[in-house]
Amino acid sequence: MRKHLWLTGRTPGCDRADPPSLEVNGHRRSRGPYTVGGALLRAIVPEALERAPEQVASHDIEIRSVAPDLRDRVAARRKTLDTLVEDDERILVPAPRRTLRLANGVAEFLGACLPARRAAAPFTLVVRNIHEADPTDRELLAVMLRRVDPDVLTVMIVASGPPPSWFRGRAAPEEPQPPGHARGWFPGDDESFPRDGGHLLSNGEPFPRDGGHLLSNGGRHSCDAAAHVASECLDERSRAAYEAAGEMERARLHDLRAAELEATGEFALRLGAVPFHRERGTDPRGRGAEALWTAVDHCVREGFLDAVAELGPRGVRLAEPGSDLWWRFTQRTAAVLGALNRHQEARDLYEHARRVSQEPAVHAACAYGTAMLDARHPDPARRDLGRATGWINQAVAISTLLPDPRERAFKLGFDRNGQALIELRRGRPARALALVESALALAEEALPDRHPVHRMVLRANRGQLLAALGRGKEALADYTAAIAIDPCFPDHYLDRGNLLLALGREEEALADYETAIEVSPPLPEAYYNRAELRLARGDLEGGRADLDHVLELDPAYLDAYVNRAGALAVLGCEAEARADVEAGLALDPGNPHLLTVRGQLDTEAERFAAAAEAFEAALERAPDLGAAWANRGTLRYRTGDLEGAAADLSRAIEIEEGAELYFNRAMVLRALGRERAARTDLRRALDLAPGDPDIRAALQL
Repeated sequence: MRKHLWLTGRTPGCDRADPPSLEVNGHRRSRGPYTVGGALLRAIVPEALERAPEQVASHDIEIRSVAPDLRDRVAARRKTLDTLVEDDERILVPAPRRTLRLANGVAEFLGACLPARRAAAPFTLVVRNIHEADPTDRELLAVMLRRVDPDVLTVMIVASGPPPSWFRGRAAPEEPQPPGHARGWFPGDDESFPRDGGHLLSNGEPFPRDGGHLLSNGGRHSCDAAAHVASECLDERSRAAYEAAGEMERARLHDLRAAELEATGEFALRLGAVPFHRERGTDPRGRGAEALWTAVDHCVREGFLDAVAELGPRGVRLAEPGSDLWWRFTQRTAAVLGALNRHQEARDLYEHARRVSQEPAVHAACAYGTAMLDARHPDPARRDLGRATGWINQAVAISTLLPDPRERAFKLGFDRNGQALIELRRGRPARALALVESALALAEEALPDRHPVHRMVLRANRGQLLAALGRGKEALADYTAAIAIDPCFPDHYLDRGNLLLALGREEEALADYETAIEVSPPLPEAYYNRAELRLARGDLEGGRADLDHVLELDPAYLDAYVNRAGALAVLGCEAEARADVEAGLALDPGNPHLLTVRGQLDTEAERFAAAAEAFEAALERAPDLGAAWANRGTLRYRTGDLEGAAADLSRAIEIEEGAELYFNRAMVLRALGRERAARTDLRRALDLAPGDPDIRAALQL
């Protein structure tokens, strides 16, 4: 059986008789995000279009995002509204987890398409310079190593150091190199395949090398300054010649290289090599800044946030301070840094903008952005709602004075939406609702034909607030309106599905979860929500299957471990349930839900002391966790502590009523000789579950 390989200080091919199908230099300087992923898809998709066009169509989002140079061949079947509106109407920054969805979609596409290739041998991908790859590529490789069978796609990573924790496969030990062995041409590389060819695809065609460097000297290796620039300044053999050249000569060479790359028409090069060379050419503040903006704008649209965090500050430094381009760099970069939880860097950018600009709209946006950093901090203990209120009040005050009525309505509505978040965090949902409704009124009055994304967000936010206030029917209407504005935005199907489930409309909830699955690349949250629905219906196997898939998509999805461990415990799969408990506790030590499942398992195994310890620990961390009280009640019943069992079950019922809880307490009360109270509990249990045969039998009905 084949395994993925990590080769340290070795020449690829020494562990395989078959040549590679594709060799990729993964350095992000070449093609930016998905340098490796794009190269792989460019090698696979053309044949897949002939043999499995339905697979290409069903993975259109992933392919078009990871390999933008295939967009002319892969039609967009699913388009979110944000991709269709004008630049000044795009207000959403994709969540950092979007790239995980893309990576899983690519892995599923490869798993479906590669076995049907014409070639008999498995596809072999060799990746170099992984330490310089964009985080999107490292994430994609981690997903492929976890999910793609190495007998279908074998990944060989050539590196100068040991494998990281995400590597799954065999790490070949470093071998001493003979005297005179040629070291790598690029930082971190050992000598790889000869660049003049000689390796074939398994179907007899010359293997493609992608993601690397186009040599303008026809492939000949030289050590002059031009060769160094042609290597994107990565070839160590020619660095000295490059550094010895004059500044103007180096700038000229960078201009020539940028023009050569632009002439290829390959957009991915504009995410890496083109801006790199334009920054170092003869017009860095003009063409350099514009090249950087092309890359930053694309990466914000696609959710390649780490690339924005790297490229954006370079654009801020090059653009004319106070110019429109400078502000676009500043605003997008600060928003992305906030999304990446790099709050201090975002705050510093907003402060820099305040010191540079005198534009009211800039100051309003900076005040809003700073307020959201304080209000949205992922650690509730570090949120400063008072300071956030001060900043959002400043934003509102400035936006109110903007002269253009449309700009004023949009900015003020945006600010009021931000105010609503702060009020919600303060525990004032009614005040938050009033603010969102005022923002909607502004949009409907002044922006009837503009900013549909803004109106969609406001309708969805009002839906969340109405649901929180118990106004379910009105909330459903808002979620439905938001979905009508953008039918391909998956999150709103999840929100509406959750509300429908809470209202007891299970079939409609299921339909929404499945629509979310359809319109999005693999979405762990949708499978998780469907699993919860199936478990609530008693479909333990179906729920387990969905939770299996959630953890395949995202092994760090803590709640999936909690629910799957519980389902496995009910199914009698003790060893597997314990494995999930331990895996979840490794992610979140002391998680009370997992401690409760551990207590359940220990109770069933008659390890009563360990079970009691687990329940005590769970209740210490979550005193209102009904499941912990209920299961400790079961433990006490089994160990003969009937009064303790009754007390624990009573506390569980106070937290949330349930037919099973009333039935169990009735059995305890009956054992205590309190028959009247027991029958009262049984009648209440029957009210909640009229068809339960055990309850009817206990009442002798």
